[in-house]
Amino acid sequence: MSRLLIKNIKSLVQVREPSVLKVSGSEMKELPCLENAWLAVDNGLIADFGKMEDFPGIEDWKGLQIIDAEGKLLLPCYADSHTHIVYAGNREGEFVDRINGLSYEAIFARGGGILNSAMKLSESSEDELFEQSIVRLYEVIGQGTGSIEIKSGYGLSVESELKMLRVIKRIKELNLIPVKATFLGAHALPAAFKNNKRGYIDLIINEMLPRIASEKLADYIDVFCEQNYFTYDETKEILEAGKVHGLIPKVHAEQLSHFGGIKAGVECGAISVDHLEFCNDDDVTLLKNSDTMPTILPGAAFFLSLPLPPARKMIDAGLPIAFASDYNPGSSPSGNMNFMMSLGCVQYKLTPEEVINACTLNSAYAMQLSAEVGSITVGKRANFFITKPISSYGFIPYSFGSNLIESVFLNGVKQ
Repeated sequence: MSRLLIKNIKSLVQVREPSVLKVSGSEMKELPCLENAWLAVDNGLIADFGKMEDFPGIEDWKGLQIIDAEGKLLLPCYADSHTHIVYAGNREGEFVDRINGLSYEAIFARGGGILNSAMKLSESSEDELFEQSIVRLYEVIGQGTGSIEIKSGYGLSVESELKMLRVIKRIKELNLIPVKATFLGAHALPAAFKNNKRGYIDLIINEMLPRIASEKLADYIDVFCEQNYFTYDETKEILEAGKVHGLIPKVHAEQLSHFGGIKAGVECGAISVDHLEFCNDDDVTLLKNSDTMPTILPGAAFFLSLPLPPARKMIDAGLPIAFASDYNPGSSPSGNMNFMMSLGCVQYKLTPEEVINACTLNSAYAMQLSAEVGSITVGKRANFFITKPISSYGFIPYSFGSNLIESVFLNGVKQ
């Protein structure tokens, strides 16, 4: 790979030397930056950086590409630790239904929601699914995302879940960005098992998991712990079965009600618990005594008009917070992490420093990738973006809806 030098960077943002895996509580208000800086890339990795006044001299760098970033900021790419970008079609009709007064639960009860996506996915070939999904992947890369987690969960049958995970594996093998795969067979109860939940759980544990493990199709296992979906006890049973096959737990927790998902996740050693709209004080205590990353999905709460997770209270209690997009066709049809940061500042009253930490370093932690991405650190992947000329990093969440990214680099290569 070619060597790259970016000079005259107005502000090099999220500089972490030495590297840390995550930041918590008051640490989230701190965002180390280097003003009037340079950054060097070699063999796809961050090789060095410093202030322009301390630049070692061009004679030390032969045969390199030079980019002048005067007036522009350089940030590590966003890490999006919760997405469902492998899906078929869309659910814009349900969007109109909700505008007309139907709740998310009412739409699901009449065969919409997750079951609607499952039907569309079952009718799509693996190639069709891959072609639709790769368009979304390039879309979010253009918006600054440089690592991503993708879930199954719209299959709800052995073959369709495997089909989704094989598509995710194909995306991973493109080596565009780091990709983590999550098995979410326990996303909803399929129509064929409407009156036989035990039978579906047994199918997940006895048929899906062994096949997924044999093909090495997933890194994580996830469960939607929620009323009318899967109980606390069922969530723990499924997560523990996944752990037997080497899958690390995650949980869709406390989204529509308080239902024990955070407790189940912490007790099973989950790397993250996500959503958290109905997180309470007892949950905060549980999380403080764990290594589990609380992950807020502001796009979903915004799109469904749900109560906001208590992000401010959680940070003030000393917890870390990650943000992710929840990009999916039903409850968050956007993977734009710039907008998620704007929601974090406007709706959750977080500072720009806190939301940038939540969307980079902490969200990388939620995918076990913070040793590889999420900050400007020597030896990490050179996945970063350069902004258009702007006044400061606070201008990104301030200018909601504006595209302020001029160029994205993956492994040091401009996209």
